[in-house]
Amino acid sequence: MTPTRLDQRRSLVTPVPGPRSSELAARRSSAVPHGVGSSLPIYVESAQGAIVRDVDGNQFIDLGSGIAVTGVGSANPEVAAAVQDTVSRITHTCFMVSPTESYITVAELLNRLTPGDHEKRTLLVNSGSEAVENLAKIARRATGRPAVVVFEGSYHGRTNLTLAMTSKNMPYKQGFGPYAPEVYRAPMSYPFRDGLDGPQAASRAIRWIETYVGAENVAALVIEPIQGEGGFVVPAPGFLPALVDWCHRNGVVFGADEVQSGACRTGDWFACQHEDVIPDLMSMAKGIGGGLPMAAVTGRAEIMDAVQTGGLGGTYGGNPVACAASAAALHYMEDHHLDARAAEIGRRITARLAEVDYPGLAEIRGRGAMIGLEFVRPGTETTTKEPDGEFVAEVMSRCQRAGVILLDCGLDHQVLRLLPPFVIEDSLLDEALDVLIQTIGETAAARS
Repeated sequence: MTPTRLDQRRSLVTPVPGPRSSELAARRSSAVPHGVGSSLPIYVESAQGAIVRDVDGNQFIDLGSGIAVTGVGSANPEVAAAVQDTVSRITHTCFMVSPTESYITVAELLNRLTPGDHEKRTLLVNSGSEAVENLAKIARRATGRPAVVVFEGSYHGRTNLTLAMTSKNMPYKQGFGPYAPEVYRAPMSYPFRDGLDGPQAASRAIRWIETYVGAENVAALVIEPIQGEGGFVVPAPGFLPALVDWCHRNGVVFGADEVQSGACRTGDWFACQHEDVIPDLMSMAKGIGGGLPMAAVTGRAEIMDAVQTGGLGGTYGGNPVACAASAAALHYMEDHHLDARAAEIGRRITARLAEVDYPGLAEIRGRGAMIGLEFVRPGTETTTKEPDGEFVAEVMSRCQRAGVILLDCGLDHQVLRLLPPFVIEDSLLDEALDVLIQTIGETAAARS
């Protein structure tokens, strides 16, 4: 039986949270550890396209996409059909024991879609953290060097190694150490806060690496071409190319963490392509799975093949059901030109947000359907740069109660992030932006 498609409209029939969500919250408190947080006080019954429906019948416009996962829309019909067909025939067979064609199909797609026309190989795993960890492992094996350099504000995951690579202490790292050694953190390009152009910021980072680590010790430099949890920070033009040049001169693997920014999210297939950057290795997840757990490392064949047989893998990596979803999602993005659609969404969002008249909105930045709004505390004469996470939290809460799902990010939670599905209808996006703009005004007025 074909499920009924959700109407793509916002609809509130109870207060948020409703009685059924409140009941589930009470059950959760005695079943789920308190260390697992949720940013919304609702519980989801279904999600399709750009709409999330909770157990009380409220329908929310989704500007979060499950943290950049459902770019092709929740329950995308082509992805769902591929999953249903596959799961009726096979649920699991470990690729390391009895491989399937679907793993090869996804690897071939990613080898073709990622930047560069060099020969590539792709490893499939389950999560962004696992992809980043494998990227570091592969680089160390290929170079014979120990050190991994990351950047201030970075977020790379929750495993022991990727926690060492992640910047923010609370809530991700507090109390979980000691962490994996030989991870070093260089200064990031953050134009709004450091005022440096790309070459200046790169020169500062390179001097730091050479002084405190030593180029001859570095296996990989790993960077998010646009930072995610760190605040949707877009480095100044020229920063990434300068780092690539330095890596190539010094035998260092340049690794791009495109877990959040990849899969058409920024208006190109991958964020590094905006400056024609070709990584040696790239980690991916989120959007490449179409809603199912899928992650990958794609890179130069000579680097990927440096690892001994049996040195890479995992029980569930390249699960056939997840591979079916991934292949369908990647084909859907290609067939429907969702990179161009994401670019159009970005232009629409930034044009509308230009209407906001609030001095605390210090910067609107990002690319494509990955837009961040940084808020600071307004000064008496001019806007200061003191982060205003309290304002962001209030805006998010008010928007949720009005039927719009938003996320925050930034080291002080001072950035509202917009990650709508690429399939969202213009009218629905405009309605969500109407709510956001009105809510910013109401929140500002409530403060005065």
